[in-house]
Amino acid sequence: MKLYSGFDLHSNNCYLGIIDESGKRIFKRKLDNEPELILQTLAPFHKDLGGVVVESTYNWYWLVDLLTTAGYSLHLANPAAIQMYKGIKHVDDTHDAFWLAEMLRLSILPEGYIYPKETRPIRDLLRKRGHLVRLRTSLLISLQNIVTRNCGVRLRAAEIKRFSNECISPLLIDNEDLALAGAVSKEGIDFFTQKIWKIETAVEKRIDLEGSYRSLLGIPGIGKILGLTIMLETGDIKRFAKVGNYASYCRKVPTRWSSNGKTKGRGNAKNGNKYLAWAFSEAAEQARRFNPEARAYYNRKLQKTQAMVAHNALAHKLARAAYYIIRDQVPFMPEKVFT
Repeated sequence: MKLYSGFDLHSNNCYLGIIDESGKRIFKRKLDNEPELILQTLAPFHKDLGGVVVESTYNWYWLVDLLTTAGYSLHLANPAAIQMYKGIKHVDDTHDAFWLAEMLRLSILPEGYIYPKETRPIRDLLRKRGHLVRLRTSLLISLQNIVTRNCGVRLRAAEIKRFSNECISPLLIDNEDLALAGAVSKEGIDFFTQKIWKIETAVEKRIDLEGSYRSLLGIPGIGKILGLTIMLETGDIKRFAKVGNYASYCRKVPTRWSSNGKTKGRGNAKNGNKYLAWAFSEAAEQARRFNPEARAYYNRKLQKTQAMVAHNALAHKLARAAYYIIRDQVPFMPEKVFT
């Protein structure tokens, strides 16, 4: 008899539900997140289990790796695409576990992509770099605002980030409190800059752009680090059937619900990969500043709409170009992108 199981995973425990091929519930239990306990509990059902579903929560790595190594057929559920029956009066963790197993039994389970275990650590390291960049940016903006408010001077970020820069202290030297605020901010910015460089150096030594991903460097605005980010966050390009699926995953497609030509609301704008969204947004800003063709496309859009909409349109174009470059192994052709 074929069985199906689902795990409703939490930070320190999980709920396991197992059903048979007719949908009958045959086993349920709350378990602590202890690998040996989970394997022992599943062991009596191992040979009959046709699949195990784990919901894609923030901490799914360890459980999926544990069960995959033990020989179970794993399925990663995409929670953003799972629909609950609205008429249910009572829903709890046990019900959620059985619902995951039931969707697998009915072959209606919306599945997420299980990234290869060996590439996850380097991907997470690049994500940490992005985190540090955001922290540094917040300090940069704060310091710029302090100087502008008190001195009427607008400093460029590139000037502030220079280690040997002495443009801040003379501006704030007349006030002890402002001078301390400026010094602490500059020390924090320098600290994060050093850590960002350390991560970039380690990543570039550990991994290189592979195969068709090398052609990403031909896209305006995309350098080595952004190229690696796109490669590691995208994974297997074949999992995206069409370019629109990839652009949507990169959060570069607007969300709107409509009926009979009328807007009925909006969907989940955050559905997709926030790291790819950031990467193509960064690429669009660099392309706008330094590539004449990208800047001309941006300016044409800017004449018709707002700056943020024009920026997103350019980022969308770059995401679509990246899809074809990776999938078809072709070079970047600006005449097909910016016309």
